[in-house]
Amino acid sequence: GPSDFFMKLTLPFLPPWSLRVSDSQLRASSIKRYGLGAHRGRLNIQSGIHDGDFYDGGWCSGQEDRNQWLEIDARRPTRFTGIITQGLNSIWTYDWVTSYKVLFSNDTHSWQPSRNGTEEVVFPGNRDPETPVFNALPTPAVARYIRINPQTWYENGTICLRAEILGCPLPDPNNIYSWDKQPVPTDKLDFRHHNYKEMRKLMKKVNDECPNITRIYSIGKSYLGLKMYVMEISDNPGQHELGEPEFRYVAGMHGNEVLGRELLLNLMEYLCREYTRGNPRVVRLVSETRIHLLPSMNPDGYETAYKLGSELVGWAMGRWTYEGIDLNHNFADLNTPLSAVLPRCSDQVAPETRAVIDWMQKYPFVLSANLHGGELVVSYPFDMTRTYWKAQELTPTPDDAVFRWLATVYATTNLAMMDEERRPCHCEDFAREGNIINGANWHTVPGSMNDFSYLHTNCFEVTVELSCDKFPHESELPLEWENNKESLLVFMEQVRRGIKGVVRDKDTEQGIADAIISVDGINHDVRTAFDGDYWRLLNPGEYDVTAAAEGYHPVTRTCRVSYEDTPTLCDFHLTKTPKQRLREILAQGGKIPKDLILRLRQLRLRKLRAQRPAQ
Repeated sequence: GPSDFFMKLTLPFLPPWSLRVSDSQLRASSIKRYGLGAHRGRLNIQSGIHDGDFYDGGWCSGQEDRNQWLEIDARRPTRFTGIITQGLNSIWTYDWVTSYKVLFSNDTHSWQPSRNGTEEVVFPGNRDPETPVFNALPTPAVARYIRINPQTWYENGTICLRAEILGCPLPDPNNIYSWDKQPVPTDKLDFRHHNYKEMRKLMKKVNDECPNITRIYSIGKSYLGLKMYVMEISDNPGQHELGEPEFRYVAGMHGNEVLGRELLLNLMEYLCREYTRGNPRVVRLVSETRIHLLPSMNPDGYETAYKLGSELVGWAMGRWTYEGIDLNHNFADLNTPLSAVLPRCSDQVAPETRAVIDWMQKYPFVLSANLHGGELVVSYPFDMTRTYWKAQELTPTPDDAVFRWLATVYATTNLAMMDEERRPCHCEDFAREGNIINGANWHTVPGSMNDFSYLHTNCFEVTVELSCDKFPHESELPLEWENNKESLLVFMEQVRRGIKGVVRDKDTEQGIADAIISVDGINHDVRTAFDGDYWRLLNPGEYDVTAAAEGYHPVTRTCRVSYEDTPTLCDFHLTKTPKQRLREILAQGGKIPKDLILRLRQLRLRKLRAQRPAQ
């Protein structure tokens, strides 16, 4: 396929999003307006929803003739090999270029056209605004500047395009300072795109290298029958240890947003290796946390995107499941009770969604991040606006302060997000907000996994948009690992923030499952796991915490969360109510003790006295 051709041919120098190509390297003969300037002529760039937006979806020339051009300055000699184009991304107009010439120069004054033998080549362009069209140059050309010169365009539209240039930078003998100074990762990891088969191989390899701390399991199958594999990393894989929090990362919910998948595969390799080397930070993480990594929630969608490859996948191919379901709209939302989602007929809830819901209910997850692509921002719940007809509305959870902290932790340790010179990915500048946003205040997402996780389980989950490009070039994966490595580790460590403990029966010392832990002033409760342990993420401060369970007297105590890197222990011992004791004795056919008979009599009398004045 074409994507293999790119990979063998060249390391692409101008990926559309690679923030390495700055706006100042793009020029044009003329522009319609600033929002359609040369700097917007990047493959896959998305427009805002308003016509005439300051950030629009492509470059459009100010005049309509064959003398228009979009120019890229590579800033050094480059061996150009091919071009990919799209039309304008817009919900208002249809504009694309149907054919174009390509010109090269070393000084911007004299230009040479791309030729096939002696003939100038006119390359076929686009037939619609979104499908990327690739043209290989008949012979590669070495130059510093390259121009795309439109010859014909869609008859009802104007000259508009988005492009990606493929080529290799060459060492410039006259300028040693221009040689590539990209940081090279010190971690020797498998930096490439892994399809389903390759992903399984890599997971098996990690499992073989670290059998004592890893376990591979499947949570279900996709519509086409591909297994949804999870890598568990823990010092006791396969079992929940009392008091140990459970953490998860989920990637690949949208099959064409592939960076999260590769980062999780790299993270598995990294944790395995560093644990073996005795890296104290990793040893602590693995010993004190049970980590679950799901690299591909939508394996069918990924295979679709993978076959097209980084260049030709466009913006949406592979996003949905094979059945055409967007998994991030497929969970119960703010207005849907859980009971209405689970028994729904199977054509409404995707098998992938059902598998993840079962997974969430099986393990007592405390913290999670859902890895996406196509932007550089961390969004936190709620994702759905409270006013159902509004497209955007600030809709915070009762735990807004904790969520803002969690989002900030990831954003402020992410090298790409913190780069002060980076341009906005598309049409919004999130850097002004510290690269975090309330999901519903960005755009409403009914039925998101984050909202479901918060409303129907104990787990706090944020969405991380990892890069402007949904499907980065393989050559960019080492840099993306460097960008995200610290964020991935430090986010996992936040599982230690807050309180944890065990709720036990005072008489038997047995853990009480499903006890409710409520914090005064925060309208969101969590429940204990099957063995009575619980975790509650909280920011530093003093809290009145109540543990309550059916058949027991509730107990309230004050728990203080410090700024230390460990959770505050907050255990509870609950006493059974007399009624509950009686119920249990009768169920076992036992004899009722005297103290219980007296206690029940006192309660009955108290009840009667309370009723008398009312009469």
